[in-house]
Amino acid sequence: MSELPGIVVNGASGRMGRMLVKLVSESPAARLVSALERPGHDWIGQDIGEAMGGAALGVPVTDDPLEAMAKAQAVVDFTAPAATVALADIAAQARAVHVIGTTGLRDDDLTRLAAAARHATIIRAGNMSLGVNLLVQLTRKVAEALDEAFDIEIVEAHHRHKVDAPSGTALMLGEAAAEGRGVKLDRVADRGRDGITGARVDGHIGFSAIRGGDIVGEHDVIFAGAGERVILRHVATDRAIFARGALKAALWGIGRKPGSYDMMDVLGL
Repeated sequence: MSELPGIVVNGASGRMGRMLVKLVSESPAARLVSALERPGHDWIGQDIGEAMGGAALGVPVTDDPLEAMAKAQAVVDFTAPAATVALADIAAQARAVHVIGTTGLRDDDLTRLAAAARHATIIRAGNMSLGVNLLVQLTRKVAEALDEAFDIEIVEAHHRHKVDAPSGTALMLGEAAAEGRGVKLDRVADRGRDGITGARVDGHIGFSAIRGGDIVGEHDVIFAGAGERVILRHVATDRAIFARGALKAALWGIGRKPGSYDMMDVLGL
């Protein structure tokens, strides 16, 4: 019997990293081959299981991505833009699937990821859950059906530690709404209102961000017309849905041709 696919978890000490380590180490379909952290982190050299406060897993934490990728078929990465972009080049050299849940990526970051995708499989999504990706599809369809008489507002809520806004998921929803309307999001996005802003601009897509407590993730897409509103909503109560989606994406990507993919591809949507 052949060996199970080897998975690397980048940012292993983070909330998503820990969840991914646990999920992969317990999976009957994959094996954890490395846990990667930034140089200087306290966990470097420790067994990842013991560092997380549990039993040893026989997998040391390393800050060397080349070492981490040596026996891997895929890497799952929920970190920061700079770390993700740097790892993409190494994953491409290793011909490993790179699953990216990192948000806050800029246009130049995306350009570098596109270059890496010429040599490796990259699966990137602002949200890895099935429900959210269905919501994206619904948002696109409703935006196609309702004209500019309906204003579009996207409201998202996350825990107090989230560092970027709007969330990657909110931007996915905004892109879907803009595609449904046949426009570019960067031309119609309204990301902040303060003071005397004047009346709402027809056709704009508004974003509002709430940060507080331990909110896992809530997203509303509001289509507000005269006398009626259509509201599409997704509420996440368990961060494990993102980890499960990411592992599903990693396994789906193994053996695929190099290129850029998203969760719509993984889920067959």
